[in-house]
Amino acid sequence: MKRAALFLIAGPLGITAYGLVRLWGRSDGVYGPGFDWQAAHLVALAGMVCFVPAVLALSGLLPRSRWRDGVVVLTFVGLAATMVQFGADIVEGLLAADRAEMSALAADFKDIPGVEVAVYDVVPQLFFLGLVVLAGMLAARRRLPWWSAPLLLVGIVLPVVTLDLLPIAGLCMLAALAPALPALRQPGERAGSPMPVG
Repeated sequence: MKRAALFLIAGPLGITAYGLVRLWGRSDGVYGPGFDWQAAHLVALAGMVCFVPAVLALSGLLPRSRWRDGVVVLTFVGLAATMVQFGADIVEGLLAADRAEMSALAADFKDIPGVEVAVYDVVPQLFFLGLVVLAGMLAARRRLPWWSAPLLLVGIVLPVVTLDLLPIAGLCMLAALAPALPALRQPGERAGSPMPVG
């Protein structure tokens, strides 16, 4: 389970790194296509990949149930859509000669029936919704403190205000999930055992 703890750290830090590289790329007024665009999106995609074992590890701290498994499936559906979104951004950045062409490629992709809903507007949000619900379930069993789910929600909402807050959003998500790290580092940790108090 020690490796799972590393993934739990790497996932949110991937979001923070994405935000920082994005801010750096925008500092000269020209962001994408190019090295800065690709670096930001590759880091973000790596962070999303790390969330796969992280979510599985967090769910492993809960007793088996259809509700738990349903939340995990919901989270993974949203996560898959988010990965497709970042993958599309990377491909568009590789194919485009300039920002205008990249925007045109993105518009063409979104024009495919169902893509805007499945990859951008609706389905990716299931990843974040699933994370918040999972954190709430863990808090109910004292595997996370009560404030983890609200802090996680803050981290999720911040980029909606402005993407420039992505670095802070990732740190909020890390702080919200970090209390589960001791349990993930312990081999053979029993699901449903409460956090030690004191």
